[in-house]
Amino acid sequence: MFSREVITGLLIPFVGTSAGGACVFFMKRELNIGIQKALTGFAAGVMVAASVWSLIIPAIEQSDSMGRLSFLPAFIGFWLGILFLLILDNITPHLHLNSDKTEGPSSHLARTTMMVLAVVLHNIPEGMAVGVVYAGYISGSADITAGGALALSLGIAIQNFPEGAIISMPLYAAGRSKLRAFADGVLSGAVEPVAGFLTILAASLIVPAMPYLLSFAAGAMIYVVVEELIPEMAEGEHSHIGVLLFAAGFTVMMALDVALG
Repeated sequence: MFSREVITGLLIPFVGTSAGGACVFFMKRELNIGIQKALTGFAAGVMVAASVWSLIIPAIEQSDSMGRLSFLPAFIGFWLGILFLLILDNITPHLHLNSDKTEGPSSHLARTTMMVLAVVLHNIPEGMAVGVVYAGYISGSADITAGGALALSLGIAIQNFPEGAIISMPLYAAGRSKLRAFADGVLSGAVEPVAGFLTILAASLIVPAMPYLLSFAAGAMIYVVVEELIPEMAEGEHSHIGVLLFAAGFTVMMALDVALG
């Protein structure tokens, strides 16, 4: 089941996060707010395109036998993904970038720890998305090719690079050493291959549920985009940079999926 090809695909996004976290060794103490907006917008664009081309469309196509109701598994799975992230968002204490207000239950955790938890929450659906696409490829039940699965993995890795920088740089600015900030950035991304492996194991047991799992991952990613990324790229002084980079991320992911899929 876990061939070298699959293991590589699951680890590529983690490498992207780690490479981004390494920026703390080469960049200034803080990221410019304009750069933060640009990177956040790019990540949001990649996630939206991945949700549509790599997850929702395959989920609907796999349910063709249901005729006019072929949208139903994707509809249900999408909402389950939204509700799953909503629950995690409310039971996990975390702190978003450039925010002073803690979300989730009250906690005595350090500010930097809650910033890492916010990124971990963000990374869970990304790992699930890569895992479920590779599960579809392994099972052969979702018309997903090796190239299509690799496209999603590469797309997530591309948007993970700026995310790694966005988490490690503020941690360094908050007082952690460069090495510790880098390590925390790496650890925040480690949840992705773990979530991917677990999703593949679950999908192998319930292959008929593949359309639900694909759209579940899409719903979870869209929740992150709307609840976290879009507000971050739009906050503060008005700027078009976030929107332009959103469009760039969207088209890059779309091109990858069509070209490799």
